Amino acid sequence: QVQLVESGGGSVQAGQSLRLSCTTSGYTTGWVSMGWFRQAAGKEREGVAGIYSRSGSSYVDLPLRGRFTVTQDNAKETLYLQMDDLRPEDTAMYYCAASDRVTTMGLSVPSGYNYWGRGTQVTVSS
Repeated sequence: QVQLVESGGGSVQAGQSLRLSCTTSGYTTGWVSMGWFRQAAGKEREGVAGIYSRSGSSYVDLPLRGRFTVTQDNAKETLYLQMDDLRPEDTAMYYCAASDRVTTMGLSVPSGYNYWGRGTQVTVSS
């Protein structure tokens, strides 16, 4: 059974950093792509960052560039999201997603992924 488990969330003050991890298990072939999404209360889920696992090509949502960095450890099939200079507007549930399919949807589209974690909460206070 494929599982994605996020960790590293928590409550921090504005300006601090967090590093989220997404560990995967139950899938041995290797992911095509992995991504991070977030959903704040009352808002739609939005793409944060993603990476094509084989090439390492990645993206970070434009407004988050310079503060967020996405990396992967292929050997561990783990995805990371380094979040620096956190702001109250970054408060959300953060989800990890993975795909074993090649699609044309791009890394920022939720429907491009077929496996999801349960999320980890990030709360940033001012």
